[in-house]
Amino acid sequence: MARKVFALLFLGAALGSAWAEEVIPVMSDERVVFQTDYGDITFGFWPEVAPVTTAHIFKLVRLGCYTSNHFFRVDKGFVAQTSDVVGGRSLPMNAEQEAEAGKTVPLEVVQGVKHHAGVLSMGRYDDPNSGASSFSVLLGDAPHLDMVYTAFAKVTEGMETLRKMEELPTKREGIFVMPLKRITIQATYWYRINRPEPALTLPDAKVCEDDLHELTLRFASQAEELQRVRKKCLPA
Repeated sequence: MARKVFALLFLGAALGSAWAEEVIPVMSDERVVFQTDYGDITFGFWPEVAPVTTAHIFKLVRLGCYTSNHFFRVDKGFVAQTSDVVGGRSLPMNAEQEAEAGKTVPLEVVQGVKHHAGVLSMGRYDDPNSGASSFSVLLGDAPHLDMVYTAFAKVTEGMETLRKMEELPTKREGIFVMPLKRITIQATYWYRINRPEPALTLPDAKVCEDDLHELTLRFASQAEELQRVRKKCLPA
């Protein structure tokens, strides 16, 4: 009898978790754009769900770390996954990029946040606190990832780009379904929406300094990519 009661309680808890009311996270004003040969992918962050992860990924973007990285995995109906920027980029990294890319983030989950198509979910190893810079973009619903992997952002534009990537020829290597042709993130940038600018107010000096630093890093990253393409495509 005790075993039956325990089994019923366990089943009830499992069903309660599965049927938990869905939470629709608030998205921040920042938008990140990844540019590929198949189109652009734009996404926004969920800082209230995953504050540490969103801050880390956003800094990697601002430092230009994802430029020349690639989607190493495209599993139709499941995920398109970026490589870790350490080892995944075709461009070398500078010291600042290496320092941020070497950091890890903890598992951050909120009951009711679901892994639907378009959600960005942090990649990791068996250790739940081992997320670094690889993440997956969900291509379909994956409820088995809920409360197990960190959902931290969602695509706002560009699902059609991901659908094009899904149709590319692939091969299976172990548990991974991988595109035969490298899907390079050619360039990245970010912008803000709905950011109020009070009239006749001087800009904050620290904000300007940070924005200028980010812009300088972005231009430097693009310059490196331009030189790589020139060497590859133009005669000496």
